[in-house]
Amino acid sequence: MSKINIKRNGLLLLILISTSLFLTSCDIFGRDVKIALSKGSEHKGYEKYGEWLNKIDDDVDCLDLYDLNFKEALEELEDCDGLLLTGGPDVHPERYGKGWDTLRCEIDSRRDTLEFMLIKKAMEKKIPILGICRGEQILNVALGGTLIVDIPKDYDTMVVHRCGNPDTCFHEIKVLDGSLLHKLTGTSIAKVNSNHHQAVDKIAEELIVTARSRDGLIEAYEWAKPDGKPFMMAVQWHPERLDDNSPMSKPIGKYFIEKSKEYKKRK
Repeated sequence: MSKINIKRNGLLLLILISTSLFLTSCDIFGRDVKIALSKGSEHKGYEKYGEWLNKIDDDVDCLDLYDLNFKEALEELEDCDGLLLTGGPDVHPERYGKGWDTLRCEIDSRRDTLEFMLIKKAMEKKIPILGICRGEQILNVALGGTLIVDIPKDYDTMVVHRCGNPDTCFHEIKVLDGSLLHKLTGTSIAKVNSNHHQAVDKIAEELIVTARSRDGLIEAYEWAKPDGKPFMMAVQWHPERLDDNSPMSKPIGKYFIEKSKEYKKRK
């Protein structure tokens, strides 16, 4: 065999070995972090959650669990690194002891069941969780809290929490000093979008309120004692619809993604 062929074969072998090592490395570590969305499609509003995460970090791979059957959704969650509970219709009042009050609600009972199952599984597996709007509400209920069925009728306030165009409607919130939310956003006072007619009423015992609107309505919460628990944060506003420069948007999504990546490495 000529020296040229030996060199060529040696080079090919080196390329094959390098390629094999690269692919093995990708299989073990992977570039993509997989985030499960409790609902992430159907119309533009739902699609914004995935777009928001991808804009923050293009290594994020979003998976919509809504159209899967319950068994498939739980199996897919096992392979995910984070769970984003998205906005949407109201949680059925019977889930928090107000089952008689359904006429003022828009209800998706199947989604309620799906999300309660996802929350339970995520807690068991210590998968990071971020709750947004409805996601904040159902997470509180799943942990033992309750909700205000209808803010305009049940809560005495002059603050507008919902208007026709949520992208042009905002209100002010105060963030709790020393909270994780405060550390991430670097602000004590901020403006957030207004797009909800329900809100957290009684906060679950394991949680601490980290932001309130000027009328005292709960706008965000996290673990009161986070040691030994998975990352969890929930906000009433829609960070995925806020301006990129808002401290109440990107820092929250970025930290959630970071925690999801850390979870992936531990798996």
